[in-house]
Amino acid sequence: MVIYNRMVVDQLANDQADKVFHALADATRRDILLRTLEGRHNVSGLARRYPMSFAAVQKHVAVLEGAGLVIKERKGREQLVRGNVDTMRKASRLLEQLEDVWRGRIDRIGEVLADEQDAHEHRRGPRP
Repeated sequence: MVIYNRMVVDQLANDQADKVFHALADATRRDILLRTLEGRHNVSGLARRYPMSFAAVQKHVAVLEGAGLVIKERKGREQLVRGNVDTMRKASRLLEQLEDVWRGRIDRIGEVLADEQDAHEHRRGPRP
């Protein structure tokens, strides 16, 4: 039996993380992703929701697919798009790791300030 460290196995590779956050940087792509996480949509139906050409929506879907955020499936003549929850979870874990680092820095700043305050009070001596 092989046991993996879940944090290592479930992480985004650097190049995929770059693609994910690039894809999420666009409001239309974020909206498409939200819709496809709620349920499957065909590309034509998605295209009718936006004030842009079908080809432009196809390109947005292609960027999301390249990042692994959506999965396209062919069903007869239709191309159905659904959100990829697994990639979203991996991106969320990456953001949580970054937040942990940030919170750790804030905690250390608090400790440094408290140490400086203690040192300052020690130099001044006891108050009357």
